[in-house]
This record gives sequence, structure tokens and C-alpha cells, in this order.
Amino acid sequence: DVQLQASGGGLVQAGGSLRLSCAASGFDFDGYAIAWFRQGPGKERVRVSCTSPSDGRTYYADSVKGRFTVSRDNAKNTVFLQMNTLKHEDTAVYYCAAKGGIYIGNCPYDFSSWGQGTLVTVSS
Repeated sequence: DVQLQASGGGLVQAGGSLRLSCAASGFDFDGYAIAWFRQGPGKERVRVSCTSPSDGRTYYADSVKGRFTVSRDNAKNTVFLQMNTLKHEDTAVYYCAAKGGIYIGNCPYDFSSWGQGTLVTVSS
């Protein structure tokens, strides 16, 4: 079974930083696209980033480009989302998701395997 465990959320002031972690188990980490999504209060869930397993590229939403960075520790099957210069509008529940497949030059938006969310609150 694909299992994903997101952690690292919390309360931070605007301009601050947080690092989220997504620990993965039960599947071939190298063969799956790993994405971060977020859902703000009263908003739809949107994709924040997605890392393709095929070409190693990470795609970022325009709203987080230059502020958020994805990295991974393959030995620990863990993906990190480093969030810098946080804004109030980054407040959301953040989820990690996984989907197997080959993605070259793109990364999926539809995922079937999800971790539980971790809440990020940015005070203004």
C-alpha cells in the first residue's frame, strides 16, 4: 500500500520559513511523481509542486515560484517542501500525493494516493 505521511506544519509569521516533510512507504519511490497540494480556507485544493520521476524536473505553481523549493532524501524516501518568505495567503492545509508513471516534460494534476494534511498558518 502506498502510504504518505506529511508533517512539519505550524504557525509562522509572515516572512518566515517552514519545511514540510512527506515520508513515503509501500511503493517504489523512484517511480512515482510526488506532489504537494494545498487547500486554503474556503478554497479549492491546488497543486503547489510536482516532481517528475522520469526527468527529475519539479514544477511549481506561479504563486510559490522563487519561494518554495522541493528536495528529496531518497535513502529515507522523504520529500521536503522548503517554504520561505511565507505570506498570509500561504495559509492552508498542505498535502503530499503520489502517482506512478512516466512523465517527461510534464507532471500530473490528478493523484489517487494522498497523505493526511499538515496545517500551515501564516500570521500577517
